[in-house]
Amino acid sequence: MNEVDAARIDRHWRRARGDAGRLASFVDTVLRHGATAWAHPSGARDLPRRTVPHDLLLGQVRIGRCVAGERNPAAYRGAGLALDPAVLGTSLLAVGPSGAGKTARLTGPVAESLALQALTGDCAVVAVGSADAPLGPDTAYDVVVRIGDPASPYDLDPYAGLTDPDEAAALLAEGLAGDVETVDTRRAATVLAQLIGPYRAVHGRFPTVPVLRELLEAAPHTLSELLARLPADAATMRRELEARIRNAGGAADPAPLLADRLALLDRPAFADFFGAEGDTGRVRPFSLRSVVQHPLRVLVQLPERGHEEASRLLTRLVLAQFLAAARGGTGRSHFVCLVLDDATGALTTGTVRSLQRLRPHHAGVVLGLRTLADVPDSLHGPLLAAVGCRAAFSGVTTWDGRGFSEAWGTEWVETVEVAQHAVFANQPMTRAYHALRKKLTGKAVTTDAVTRRTVERERWSASELAHSVPAGHAVISLTTVTGDHTPPILVDLRA
Repeated sequence: MNEVDAARIDRHWRRARGDAGRLASFVDTVLRHGATAWAHPSGARDLPRRTVPHDLLLGQVRIGRCVAGERNPAAYRGAGLALDPAVLGTSLLAVGPSGAGKTARLTGPVAESLALQALTGDCAVVAVGSADAPLGPDTAYDVVVRIGDPASPYDLDPYAGLTDPDEAAALLAEGLAGDVETVDTRRAATVLAQLIGPYRAVHGRFPTVPVLRELLEAAPHTLSELLARLPADAATMRRELEARIRNAGGAADPAPLLADRLALLDRPAFADFFGAEGDTGRVRPFSLRSVVQHPLRVLVQLPERGHEEASRLLTRLVLAQFLAAARGGTGRSHFVCLVLDDATGALTTGTVRSLQRLRPHHAGVVLGLRTLADVPDSLHGPLLAAVGCRAAFSGVTTWDGRGFSEAWGTEWVETVEVAQHAVFANQPMTRAYHALRKKLTGKAVTTDAVTRRTVERERWSASELAHSVPAGHAVISLTTVTGDHTPPILVDLRA
């Protein structure tokens, strides 16, 4: 039995030892199945390869060693630094330029650790990144969604597997228009609900992306055809669609913007995705709600180059769907985590507000950013306040460092100032002695004045974060879901 088996069986042992009935069942299962008892549904008992050290009994992955220097508090100097679900449950934000090591030394190891822990039944993970992001091989995941790849066995459900039009429209609106400050996402959600609800009442399913785009661009007389096909008992849907017909084409109508955003997904490269019909029935739609119910390992690969805006839209949609699914789960025993290798353009007012609500729901998010400038200025403070763990990598700018510096605050330190004062003698003999001494040494006779003060200083200033963090290092602060926290620590991620 390997360490994955030991951690998985130990998990069930801790749950069974306090109950005589469960204990008997535990013993019987172990005797019958041995090391494969309670095996993961995939049958896997380890990952194809590991790149970093893990401790599965503690659920930790080691990411580096605290620098043994004066910049770190004495209690942390030389200590190893590891991450686990108790820390990731407060969510983590990592900021650093390309090449600083965010993926290779942080998000990649975290995804690998969570994939290992999923084999023990302790967690579920959704890793989102480009095809070349080092988030592990496809064989390390149970579900691989390669958007834009015709060979992908799974599709992404834009409606998150929901059947309620209002819920599905709210998530879709967040993905389509959540980053547009001039558009109220609640108004956009209302417009979408007024279309997808009646369409579902007529056709028994939500519209595909091309059909939804046509509905948003349709003239009132075109929508009247859908209105005529509504069943007689669908009075509510009839009222919704009539309201959409009345408001279509108005100055404040968000439908044209929503249609333009959907056009990013209504491309030939995505013709077989997002619930499209045709000869690709082998592609199965996947909903993020599944990770709340099962300890799944999911990899979502975003489109290749040339579809940057579509990738950002999809990242926003995945984040919104995950936050809604994680907050909706009740009685879940496993931890669920979303790892966004590049969260550029994904964070909106609604998603940042939802981040703080994850802590009591046994869920967390890992966000990677090249710079805080990839987030609207109004969200810099709320974002840094919403996450419990923050990492500033080598190479951040002073503008980014200012945000981290304010988030980490100040501390009281004792300073010692030594001042030299000239000694003026009153007695003639003493003055003569001082004059002789000055002539021989070239220095006046002085005395030291020592002043000790307690002053308040920044833990890490913006300038220090921008210019004093060596390559391969990061300044990291951690907070657990129980409230325990560390000060910002300089960590060598290569150790």
